Amino acid sequence: LKGGYMAKFYGMGNYTAKAFQGFIKDPGQDRSKAVEAVANSLGAKVHGFDLLRGPYDFVVIMEGTFTQMAAAKLAVEATGAISNFTISEAIDLNAAAKEAGKVAAAYKPAG
Repeated sequence: LKGGYMAKFYGMGNYTAKAFQGFIKDPGQDRSKAVEAVANSLGAKVHGFDLLRGPYDFVVIMEGTFTQMAAAKLAVEATGAISNFTISEAIDLNAAAKEAGKVAAAYKPAG
């Protein structure tokens, strides 16, 4: 799979003053359609989108590759309407812990 393996990602970000001006001008717009368009253009799949109250203005849950998520970040931040787009990947903590056990057995700390 070019660009990495398929995984679930959470993208969180903030709207800029430019975007808020657009919301005020057209308060009935459905931003989930824009999110779907981004995902479709990349071949990724949207699992959810919500507007938030808190340090981030929105969260999107997408399935795809990290390269696809990075491309979405680059493209949407380049418009000037979104900033602070942060990408987090869902992980399997049990699998990571199993691998950590191998590292712990092999690693000798300094000193």
